[in-house]
Amino acid sequence: MQKDMVIVLAPDSFKESMTAKEACEAMERGIKKVNPQITCLKIPMADGGEGTMQSLVDATAGVIHKIKVIGPLGNKVEAHYGILGDGETGIIEMASASGIHLVPKAVRNPLITTTYGTGQLIKACLDHGVKKLLIGIGGSATNDGGAGMVQALGGKLLDKNGEELGFGGGELDRLASIDLTYFDPRIKDISVEVACDVNNPLCGERGASSVFGPQKGATPEVIEILDNNLRNYVNVIKAEMNIDIGEVPGAGAAGGLGAGLMVFLDGNLKKGIDIVIEYSGLEEKVKRADMVWTGEGSIDYQTQFGKTPYGVAAIAKKYAKPVVAFAGRVGEDIDALYEKIDSIVCIVQGVVSLEEALANGKQNLEIASENAIRLMNLGS
Repeated sequence: MQKDMVIVLAPDSFKESMTAKEACEAMERGIKKVNPQITCLKIPMADGGEGTMQSLVDATAGVIHKIKVIGPLGNKVEAHYGILGDGETGIIEMASASGIHLVPKAVRNPLITTTYGTGQLIKACLDHGVKKLLIGIGGSATNDGGAGMVQALGGKLLDKNGEELGFGGGELDRLASIDLTYFDPRIKDISVEVACDVNNPLCGERGASSVFGPQKGATPEVIEILDNNLRNYVNVIKAEMNIDIGEVPGAGAAGGLGAGLMVFLDGNLKKGIDIVIEYSGLEEKVKRADMVWTGEGSIDYQTQFGKTPYGVAAIAKKYAKPVVAFAGRVGEDIDALYEKIDSIVCIVQGVVSLEEALANGKQNLEIASENAIRLMNLGS
């Protein structure tokens, strides 16, 4: 094995065990233990879901900021947003402000939950003078079509008497007009990319309310109310803004926040892994490398559908680079993955409990990385 080898390390986080950055560092420690002369290019990755902000901030030497915002139930919560290393790109995860994890299961009610805090995160990024905004929209507690976000950015959603609507998808049946007179003008000067890996429309049996409502606490009766309310939202937007968002793929993501971002922020919905690949600079680094290592907590047949290891591997194969993927759990039916991934390595040492596996993740990944390099030495 050549001593001046370059290896790109591009894992996702190993959920509940280590961040993507920590996974990079564990891989590097294992590699350097065997051959300190190998160059490791560390690129923390994500697929657009939880951890995407952290990974891109880490990959670009950016900064994460804390801020108090209105949570999904109208109470104050602490949320985060990031400014990437270029100083011109903001990144938020809507779940940080409006996520389902912020709502105890016993009180989940998408009739009242709001995306207002997500709008406050957007405003905070605008206050930094960003020119681009990246928004991850997984894990929402809401079903308001992004109405709360619009309100936070200065838009007024009015009923037939000119009164402003309250929070939540349960209010949208009253919507009669939209006043954007005081909508934040800085929105016009930025580009917005939205990490969205679902193609559900806003309404109907595949819409936001029917598909995602139950996990947010909606009963069948509530689902019907929410779906009808979103149809009214669609009709008012069409009448007031001449935009028909009803059947657009992805509009139903995050309780209709996908629709809100497309209509009011001119957001461009893209696969999460594609956004991360672009902004992390992965492709340029892969070109320089001899091989690529990736991984995440669990790898199975679903990995091929937009997950980080498969996305990273696709870039590597574009340049004919070998790919090794590490995982805490290797599931069934992984044969299809070998089209892009050359080797899949389980890092767990022996038979252990889930708690032990999670607690020892960094150490296990370091050991597995060391063993992989020793095996490569043997092969050469």
